[in-house]
Amino acid sequence: MKKITVIGGGTGTFVVLSGLKKHHLDLSVVVTMMDSGGSTGRLRDQLGILPPGDLRQCLVALSDAPLLWRKLFLYRFEKGDLEGHNFGNIFLAALEKVSNSYDEAIETVSYVLKTKGKVIPVTFNKLHLVAEYENGKKVTGEGLIDENHSEKTGIKTAYLEPQGNANPKAIKSIEESDYIVIGPGDLYTSIIPVLLVNDVKEAMKKSKAKIIYIMNLMTKSGQTTNYKASDHVRDLVKYLGVEPDFVLINNGPISSEVLTSYERYNEVKVVNDLNKNGYQIIEKDLVDVKKVEKNSTDILYRSILRHDSEKVAELLVNIFK
Repeated sequence: MKKITVIGGGTGTFVVLSGLKKHHLDLSVVVTMMDSGGSTGRLRDQLGILPPGDLRQCLVALSDAPLLWRKLFLYRFEKGDLEGHNFGNIFLAALEKVSNSYDEAIETVSYVLKTKGKVIPVTFNKLHLVAEYENGKKVTGEGLIDENHSEKTGIKTAYLEPQGNANPKAIKSIEESDYIVIGPGDLYTSIIPVLLVNDVKEAMKKSKAKIIYIMNLMTKSGQTTNYKASDHVRDLVKYLGVEPDFVLINNGPISSEVLTSYERYNEVKVVNDLNKNGYQIIEKDLVDVKKVEKNSTDILYRSILRHDSEKVAELLVNIFK
């Protein structure tokens, strides 16, 4: 059985895991632990816990529990003192408080949700992401960086404050994998934070796994403004330390209605300007044509365009074979 490790967090990783769990794979996900926005950020500030949001999404994506349980862990309260909070985040926060270790908390929720794979926090240290922009400005906190849509200059460098140690299980999963799948997801707030944790970059270099990078569909204002595909790969390699073996990029149509909705944030479709540089470029229609609705209680900006989980899984499994 092929051993696959997915790297990231957020909706992009949710899509990949949702598709891959239907196949016969030894599946793990190494999850970013630097989220500081929305419900996660409020719980982190008020309770002093590790950020649960990305973990919760990955756990639900891999869940084989009845639909009601999955809906419950994605439910967001619409009014009262809990307005904007996600039930799954609160559940994980409470588990962290009553468990003997964070591993025990994850094992408990994995049992409840019948997860088909391992969900591994990249670190147990309480860290914050810092972005230093080309104009000299610094922004601390993943949530603030994620919402920094007005920033016109690019990110010069990203780092963690303080530095943190990797979860040994994350390193083991990376080093023992046959394939490592990175993305899709916001480059500087979902993917690069994982690579910034001590020893992760070194583990990537040591691993004999083939690395697959799934290119984002759209640019992200304040992070990858005006980026083409080659710019994404360049920045990824800077923090990854090695070139990917495969780059998957969408060539399917995106409706004018969706493209117009992104214009308010000066976000555009990622243009494929890749030339063969030792990695294989695979173009395919990967767009989910279903419209994504934004929850009225979600205070964060969310994209309305997604990769199609089945299309992505089919392409990945063909590569694994």
